[in-house]
Amino acid sequence: MRSQNLAIAANGVFIHTHMALLKRFLVLVACACICGCGGNGPTNPTSTPPTPPQPTIYDTTTPGITLPTVVREVRPQYTAAALAARIQGTVLTGVIVWADGTVGDVTVIRSLDTVYGLDEEAITAAKQWLFNPALLNNRPVAIRITIEFTFTVK
Repeated sequence: MRSQNLAIAANGVFIHTHMALLKRFLVLVACACICGCGGNGPTNPTSTPPTPPQPTIYDTTTPGITLPTVVREVRPQYTAAALAARIQGTVLTGVIVWADGTVGDVTVIRSLDTVYGLDEEAITAAKQWLFNPALLNNRPVAIRITIEFTFTVK
């Protein structure tokens, strides 16, 4: 009888231990089902970190604004294909000059050429320009300006 009691006691410990693990497992599963966290605390897998506020980009017609001045101007290169085709004219670009004087986004407002690469050369050149920034109330600000690039075959 003693060996049976020992076996029952041993089985009781075994069952108790497994019941405790089973309860923990069920709690984790329940948590995962309710909050989608997998049992590691609440999370939201679809949330994204907050976007930092974007600086105001002023216009050249903003009252009281002082326009940026050019510190470094880079001229666009003619592509060999455009030179061989004798493509001439202007590309008008829209440029954002940041408050630190560097160039941000550059877009083509008026295209000269989408085949021979002169629009892309104008964008590449504009991105290398450097400015003393625009000022509003004596503080540097971002501004949208235009830069015109002229391509002439000599």
